[in-house]
Amino acid sequence: MSEENNSEKRTVKSTLSRKFGVSEATDRRNPRSDENRGERRSFGDRKSFGDRKPFGDRPFRGDRKPFGERAGRRDDRPFRSDRDGERREGEGFNREERGDRPFNRERRPRNFGDRPFRGGDRRPRREFAQAGAPVYRQRPEELQSESVEEVLDETALEARVAQVEAAEDTASNPPWFKKLLALTTEKGREREGRFLGEGVHVVQELVTHHRELVLGVYAVEGFEDEGLMESINEAEIRVNILTEAQMKQLSSTVTSQGIFAVARIASKKPVYDSSRSILTLVDAVQDPGNLGTLFRTSLGFSSGGMILGRGTVSPFNPKVVRGSSGTFLRVPFEFDVDLIDQINFLRSKGYTIIATDLHGKQSLREIPQHKLRKMAFLVGNEGAGTNPYFIELADETVKIPMSSDLESLNVAVAHGILSYEAALIQDELK
Repeated sequence: MSEENNSEKRTVKSTLSRKFGVSEATDRRNPRSDENRGERRSFGDRKSFGDRKPFGDRPFRGDRKPFGERAGRRDDRPFRSDRDGERREGEGFNREERGDRPFNRERRPRNFGDRPFRGGDRRPRREFAQAGAPVYRQRPEELQSESVEEVLDETALEARVAQVEAAEDTASNPPWFKKLLALTTEKGREREGRFLGEGVHVVQELVTHHRELVLGVYAVEGFEDEGLMESINEAEIRVNILTEAQMKQLSSTVTSQGIFAVARIASKKPVYDSSRSILTLVDAVQDPGNLGTLFRTSLGFSSGGMILGRGTVSPFNPKVVRGSSGTFLRVPFEFDVDLIDQINFLRSKGYTIIATDLHGKQSLREIPQHKLRKMAFLVGNEGAGTNPYFIELADETVKIPMSSDLESLNVAVAHGILSYEAALIQDELK
């Protein structure tokens, strides 16, 4: 056998004295390793903070010389130029020493009028349009329409009434005028049992369809609507003349039309036993304009009536009367009603209570037709919506199909869409 084959296998053991992950080369190169560091002094052998020199005994940056005594500083060179850009005599460089470039440009105070007008550098509007940028045209402020009526709030009206009632009786402020002025507030209407109908269309509606309720008409001197005055005379209603100042105090708008009627508070009760009917349950709608629109929509689609729940604005509020154009008295209604009792009552009469809900899963057309012969829509407050408890009491919940870009519709708009759809459905059921 060869010597190679006779060789025995040997195992070499070595002991590692270094830390795990640190090579020999690193150990040799690292002067801070344990072998190269040597003995370190213990913490107690070090100087304490009290043995060090105090801060005031230390030299300040090697006792530097003052700024003016430094080498390389020429005395004939000024530290800075004067603010007006002119050199002081005998100081500064000459232009020959510095070349052709001036030492400092002449400064002058910047005034707003010295700035160049940049308006001419802008591109005209047509170039922006050609570049694809949208152009939003707005009506100039001086051309905006001023025909929009500015409505006075209830607080301002109550303050006006209190001021007039506290004043002494005079020729321009007689007792009968104070009673008229009280009708502009809710408390005054409840106490007197009367309401005001302001405007040409409202007075025409009251005189034509509700002559038995009208107690009198008041107009400013020189009122020129001959057609309306002829209708008032034919109905044998007395016309009382007011001054411009008195009319302004009675009006609920800043710009008055110069005429209004005084009528008794009255209403017709809905007929709940009809074979087909569409009713509207109103939950705490507080905007007078919205309630006036609900009345007009109900009249337009032959609604059976409206039930105004507690928290809803009074139907005899001057803004509601004007918003409905006086037609609210032609719609049967009840007001200040407990809606829980009313919902149970209507269900016993065969009505299907239908609530509008953002989370509804069906449209009005998807409800079985036998449930739509007698229906009562439940609409709610402008901000909070319909009370969730009332929605739980409803028989059906519906949604109005529309784009997902809009969360909800105005209560009067939603009611108009549902009323139109309901009227078509009931025509099909005849």
